[in-house]
Amino acid sequence: MLRARSLRTRLVALTLVLLAAAAIVIGLVTALAVRHSLISRLDADLAAISNGPGRNRPPPDVLGDGPPGGGPPDLITVSVIDGQVTDARVRTRGGSDRALPPTDVPPMLALPPGARPMTLDLPTLGQYRVVATTRLDGSVQITGLPEAQLSQTVTNLVTTELLVAAITLAVAGVIGAVLVRRELEPLERVATTARRVTALPLDRGDVELADRVPDADPATEVGQVGAALNHMLDHVGAALEARQDSEMQLRQFVADASHELRTPLAAIRGYAELTRRGPLSDDAAHALSRISSQAERMTTLVEDLLLLARLDAGRPLERTDVDLTRLVLDAVSDAHAVGPDHRWQLNLPDEPVTVTGDPSRLTQVLINLLANARTHTPPGTDVTVTLAAAAGTARVGVVDAGPGIPSDLLPHVFERFARGSTSRSRQDGSTGLGLAIVSAVVAAHGGDVSVTSRPGHTEFAVRLPMEPVPVHS
Repeated sequence: MLRARSLRTRLVALTLVLLAAAAIVIGLVTALAVRHSLISRLDADLAAISNGPGRNRPPPDVLGDGPPGGGPPDLITVSVIDGQVTDARVRTRGGSDRALPPTDVPPMLALPPGARPMTLDLPTLGQYRVVATTRLDGSVQITGLPEAQLSQTVTNLVTTELLVAAITLAVAGVIGAVLVRRELEPLERVATTARRVTALPLDRGDVELADRVPDADPATEVGQVGAALNHMLDHVGAALEARQDSEMQLRQFVADASHELRTPLAAIRGYAELTRRGPLSDDAAHALSRISSQAERMTTLVEDLLLLARLDAGRPLERTDVDLTRLVLDAVSDAHAVGPDHRWQLNLPDEPVTVTGDPSRLTQVLINLLANARTHTPPGTDVTVTLAAAAGTARVGVVDAGPGIPSDLLPHVFERFARGSTSRSRQDGSTGLGLAIVSAVVAAHGGDVSVTSRPGHTEFAVRLPMEPVPVHS
């Protein structure tokens, strides 16, 4: 919306600038043309006075109404014989004469006889249009008419043009703003649709991409943009549906395969255990031991895959009050028994912290986080587990002082089959599903999990709502 307003403002401003420039050009040309016309008429009047039969008296139509209060006289006549001024007078409309002020005479004497009329700025009388002509007796007569009325006419014209231009620009601005707003409304609808689509979680799940630009008229440029966006959304929607179908097929396959593998794996482990009860050579006993170990590892992998598949399918979890403090105590106690070579520390609040959720799945979250800290840190590493509650949220933190997570792996630690480097792991590594299960279970409880890491400090933080959250089916 802000960008649409900005575009609308720029368009209106650009239109007003162009109109103002056109008004200035038209006004300037008109003022110059009118002044030129008035100057030409004034020059014609000077020619009529200077060359007429009665050179000392202007024709009646030349002397217009002078300004009130005895302003500048209408006619100046100066006679020059052999370079000497013999007569210099001013004649008003009423026919009275008086002497020309001495300070105004020198500028007039500089006029060359026979030259075109020119404008002089006389010190006392102001601007006059003046011409010098030679008489038959060889004397020179200088005649001048005032430009005050001409200048006043041009000033009035410019003032009128400025007033009309200002009113025109104001009206044009209002009309232009209304028209531009109406023309840009389809573009605002395009932007609104794009914002709604941007807010959709398109990266996962079954997405219903139903938003479209309404009234996308392909006959207009903006309508073509809207139609192109609708076409793109159709294409994206089809791609999302195909992606969702593919994911669902893959999840169903993983769930079915995991379910079917549980039985043969259990049989393998059973037969291996049964065989080990009889007399065996050392090589056979070692082989059966490896078979049992790998069968157990594969069973764990299958169980993890099956759990993730069920979480992806939105299987509802158990919802009951869970004493998170008790779960943390039990998980740390178990971790200490499994990994006595680590230094385990607890930081618990004075009051029990209770959340609503599935106790077995939350226990698995804690076990996976502690197993991750134990597996990927050397013996003797400090591992601290903290629990706190604030603002309706329970926070569980698992901090280790190990070598840290490589920066290139850090953004992917919660992805499936993400494995740490051998420098961080002191064993053969893990299945790469433990942290993925943590993320999926926490998300199913309406919480979130994050990780920060640097050498000597790695912290996994789990945040869970203490109030029940809606169950997503």
